[in-house]
Amino acid sequence: MTTRRKRLSAAALVIVVSVLVFAVVLSRDAACPSMVATAIESAPAGVSTMQAARYHCYGDTDVIHWETVARPELSDSSVLVRVHAVATNPLDWHYMRGKPYIMRLSSGIGRPSDVRLGQDFAGVVEAVGGNVTRFAPGDSVFGASPGAFGEYIAVRENADIARVPDSMSLAEAAAMPVAATTALQAVRDAGQVTTGQRVLVNGASGGVGTYAVQIAKSLGAHVTGVSSARNVELVRSLGADATIDYTSEDFTTGTARYDVIIDNVGNHAPSVLRRVLAPAGRVVVVGGPERDRWFGPIRNLVGALVYGWFVEPTFTGLFSETSQVDLEYLAALVRQGRLHSVIDRQFEAPELREAIAYQESGRSRGKNIVIIP
Repeated sequence: MTTRRKRLSAAALVIVVSVLVFAVVLSRDAACPSMVATAIESAPAGVSTMQAARYHCYGDTDVIHWETVARPELSDSSVLVRVHAVATNPLDWHYMRGKPYIMRLSSGIGRPSDVRLGQDFAGVVEAVGGNVTRFAPGDSVFGASPGAFGEYIAVRENADIARVPDSMSLAEAAAMPVAATTALQAVRDAGQVTTGQRVLVNGASGGVGTYAVQIAKSLGAHVTGVSSARNVELVRSLGADATIDYTSEDFTTGTARYDVIIDNVGNHAPSVLRRVLAPAGRVVVVGGPERDRWFGPIRNLVGALVYGWFVEPTFTGLFSETSQVDLEYLAALVRQGRLHSVIDRQFEAPELREAIAYQESGRSRGKNIVIIP
C-alpha cells in the first residue's frame, strides 16, 4: 500500500469514527432531573407566578408536567396575554421526543435547552408596555410564540400577534397561526396560485390541508382534495371542487393534470408527482413521513429542493415561518367569510398529554385545541 493510500484510508477511518461518535452523542437521552428540584428552580421566591407546561428531558408524554413558574415580564414594547386556548402541532411532540435527532442541534443535545412547550395561542391582552400602540388591555389576540402552553405569554407588539376577528372564537383563532400560515405560504407564495389554475392538495383534511383548500379557493383556483373516505365530505364542505379517496384511487395514476400540487403527506416520490404535473407546473412539499428518527419530514423537503435542480417543473420544499403580516392576511380572509378553522377535538389543560399523544397519532381532522382555564 502506497503512503498516499495509507493516508487516505486513515482519513476515511477518522471520518467514519467521528460520524459514529457524533451520532451516538446526538441520539443519547440524558436522565430526567428530579421534579422536586425542578419545581424549586422554576418558581423563585418573590415573583408573580403562573402554571405552565414544561419538559426537562426527551421522551414520551410522561416527561410533560404542569409547573409553577415565573410569570413573563412585560417590556416597554411587549403585550402580556392571558392565554385561553392553545393548538397542538407536530412540533410539540417532535420537541418532546427530541426527534428527528437532527433537530437536537438547535433544541439541545441530551436534554432540551428550552423547556417550554407550545406555539399557537389565543387570549386576551391583560397589560401592555409603555411604548405599545397597536394593542390595548381587553383586546382578543392570537399568534405564535414559544411557551404557549401556559396561563400567560409575553409577545412583542411587532412580533407574531394579531387581533382575533369578531366572528371567530378564541379556540378557532388559536388553531390558525402555524398551520394556516404554512398553508398560505405554500399556496400563495411557493405555489404562486392564480385564478383558474388546477390545484391538488394531498392531505386535504389535516391541519395544513384544511386551510390550503380554502386559501386556494379564495385565490380563484379549481381545487382537488385528497383524503380518506371518512373525510371526503369535510373536504368538499371546505370548497373543494373535486375529491379523491386515496384508499380507493391513486391520484398519480389518473389522467388529470395539475398546475400546482401541495403535498402535505410525502407518500409519493417527486418523479411520481411529476407525472400528473402540467407543463410549467409547481410542486410544493410541505410534509413527509414523520417516523424517520434522524431526519423526519426534513428529508422530503430537502429531497424536493434537490430534485428541482435537475428537472424543468418547479419542485420546492417549504420551510414556513409565521409573521404578523401573514396573520393579519389570514384574519382578513376570516372577516371576508373565506376562511375558518376546522377543530377536531378540544382538551382541557390537565389533558395536555392526551392532546399531544392524539396529535402524534396522525388521526386529526383539522386542528386540536387545549383550553387553559
